[in-house]
Amino acid sequence: MAHPDNTIERVRRSHADARQTYDRVSAVYDWLEGPFERRVRQAGLDRLAVRPGQRVLEVGYGTGHGLVALAEEAGPGGLVVGVDLSPGMQRKARRRLAAAGVSAPFAEADALALPFRDGCFDAVFLSFTLELFDTPELPAALVELGRVLRGGGRLGVVALSLEHPGWLTRTYLAGHRRFPRLLDCRPIPTRQLLDDAGYRIETATTRPMWGLPVDLVVASPGTETPAER
Repeated sequence: MAHPDNTIERVRRSHADARQTYDRVSAVYDWLEGPFERRVRQAGLDRLAVRPGQRVLEVGYGTGHGLVALAEEAGPGGLVVGVDLSPGMQRKARRRLAAAGVSAPFAEADALALPFRDGCFDAVFLSFTLELFDTPELPAALVELGRVLRGGGRLGVVALSLEHPGWLTRTYLAGHRRFPRLLDCRPIPTRQLLDDAGYRIETATTRPMWGLPVDLVVASPGTETPAER
């Protein structure tokens, strides 16, 4: 069952606006978001369980915490690549990787058109990134993420959850409507979106983040397209 657009809040700003916003906040992002995101991001990484030697893509890597963890897990025999829209975030992430003594190539790109060949990654990870795509873009983004995964590859998603919205989620959504640039990361029905896009859910759980429910999902692309199901 697909969700009609009016069940998921829209993201009413362009990708260019998003790039400018994250460039402006890149210097203070860890102070603003780090205390909220760190624990659930690590829980998502733990569930994805990257192994030594694997090729991994992180989309929307922010200031690079996830890239460091992934590079350490993949080890010297693996490859971790980061994609983000924001040059400011890339500069922060480069410094964090250098300080940790690990490396990862970067691409300034949009997840709707990833600059990689089909099936070239063992795993793809997104943390508080899928929610930034406007509602009509979500199916296309999931198809594109599945395109770059090899057969048997896995997608790990950490996302604000719309599965069972309580009063705090509804309050957050009211803030999103009032301040869409400040609270641009709105809740989405992660599991249903993945199912609609033809993914097989491997593990799924919900964790609280300061009272807000967060989905931690690992899924694999199915063999059928959504239109064939």
